[in-house]
Amino acid sequence: MTAAALPASTSTSTASDDFLGHPKGVYVCFFTEMWERFSFYGMKALLLLYLTKYHLFGDKAGLDLLGAYGGLVYCIPVFGGLLADRWLGMRKAVVFGGVLLVLGHLGMAFEGHAATRIDGQVVRDDAALGITYLSLALIIMGVGFLKPNISTIVGKLYPENDPRRDSGFSLFYAGINLGALFASLVCGFLGEAYGWKYGFGAAGIGMVIGLGMFLWGQKYLQGHAEPSDAPALRQRVLGIGREWLIYAVAVLAVIPVAALMWAAANGAFALGGELSLALMLMIVVLGAVLLWFAWFTGTRCTPVQRQQMIALMALIFMALVFFTLYEQTYGSWVTFTDRLLTKDLVPALVVRGGTPLPWSIASLLLAPLGFVAAARLSERSPASSAPRNLFIAIVALMLVMLIRDCLVIPQTAGSLTYLGGLFLVVLAPLFAILWAWLDRRRLDPSKPLKSSFGLVFAALSFVPLALAAQQVGATGQMASVWWLVLAYLILEIGEMCLSPVGLSAVTQLAAPRVVSLMMGTWFLATAFSETLAALFGKLAAIEVPEGGTLNLSSAAASYEHLFWLLMWIGLGCAAVALACAPLLKRMMHGVR
Repeated sequence: MTAAALPASTSTSTASDDFLGHPKGVYVCFFTEMWERFSFYGMKALLLLYLTKYHLFGDKAGLDLLGAYGGLVYCIPVFGGLLADRWLGMRKAVVFGGVLLVLGHLGMAFEGHAATRIDGQVVRDDAALGITYLSLALIIMGVGFLKPNISTIVGKLYPENDPRRDSGFSLFYAGINLGALFASLVCGFLGEAYGWKYGFGAAGIGMVIGLGMFLWGQKYLQGHAEPSDAPALRQRVLGIGREWLIYAVAVLAVIPVAALMWAAANGAFALGGELSLALMLMIVVLGAVLLWFAWFTGTRCTPVQRQQMIALMALIFMALVFFTLYEQTYGSWVTFTDRLLTKDLVPALVVRGGTPLPWSIASLLLAPLGFVAAARLSERSPASSAPRNLFIAIVALMLVMLIRDCLVIPQTAGSLTYLGGLFLVVLAPLFAILWAWLDRRRLDPSKPLKSSFGLVFAALSFVPLALAAQQVGATGQMASVWWLVLAYLILEIGEMCLSPVGLSAVTQLAAPRVVSLMMGTWFLATAFSETLAALFGKLAAIEVPEGGTLNLSSAAASYEHLFWLLMWIGLGCAAVALACAPLLKRMMHGVR
């Protein structure tokens, strides 16, 4: 629901409700999402390496499971958004999703026995893998309820056409990526250095704290997240209250989703070896969403709303292309880094003796606790500068700990995924300032133009890696990790142009009754991008025979081909998006 559909008394925030220029509820969502993303990306940074190194899956099977998991984790939000719009309300949906996430992440901490090879056959711990599939299903269902709704809450905390909205979503997006940053440094490192269960377990503990943060901060949501029709939610259906029936059906649905995870990992029921059951489910959901979209825009929208919704779908398609390129960071980029790149940024500073612990573990606790303390201080003394100074001091301390971990901790392919979160956290305030500065001068690019720029940068991010692969092929030696650093910097500039702006557009352009559903559709696009990313990644899949060694030249050639291909696909789509940007801007009818 947009702010225009709310009473004036609830669509704006009072000065006392603001903190550092934004509603306090935005920071509650910031830290909740930070912990949720910490748990999600902490697990994801380890998943492919865990499957290939511990359970001895091949690249293709590991990527199939990663693609199915990533696809469904962003497909289910369509249903979570719909249920929140119709009955649950966003607060209840977020809490329920958080509980499922806690259970799923803690279940991932059960690793069982490592796979072995006996007479050329891989023998795996099927019971442990069964728990893994069930845990992934719980995470998928939990994200489905939490993800679309917490993003929608952020948009509702700002009045219509508030110039702070884009910068607020940039701030919220920094929370997402602060979680991703610490996830890689903490979970990615603990999983490979101490044991997989410690990395996955840390992710589960993070989600417990995130859920607690949201429950504490509900008072700052200004009532925007409550059910739209509380009596309907209490009605009995099949002898059960509608609210509890929704919860029960969601829990039961975990079982078939777990079966889809098993099928993806084992190549079962896949048409042509590529079209998995999970992908078929996503195609069915996409077909249903497109049919609904055609019906809704044709019969339930004004002409202006119809054009705005169509413009929004175009932005969602741009996001699909962008994240198909982006999700290589957890697929081909990880295996490429593991096999063909050095790992440490400054090798002379790395601690070689023993196994050091990341100081970022303390940072993860300092950030939300600092906000809680600062929020309470600001309520007692609204005019005091102490809350601001306290918060800034804690951020500075976190920065020191972060720099230490980046330079001193021995890095792995999994932990180096922190580079994406690092650049986004650094870039988020810069882009928030940039958009505000341009807005004051009436030079702020339109949302379609910003999204087009995002596609250009995403495509160009593959150039450094293609050049690194060329270098490995020519020298037979591992290339420098700084090629990866440059690739991440370019990619994340693109992400800051596209993703927070797109999230903001959903809350502005969607018809009021279907904001959470359209947020779910945004994540459905991400679902397809996850699966498409896995399919592209398999073009560079390398299966090393038992007892054999990796052929660096052959592997480098495979990766180089993939990276150049993705660059040209990205640039082609960016050219189309740039050509359509003026038309899409007109179809937005003044929405900025």
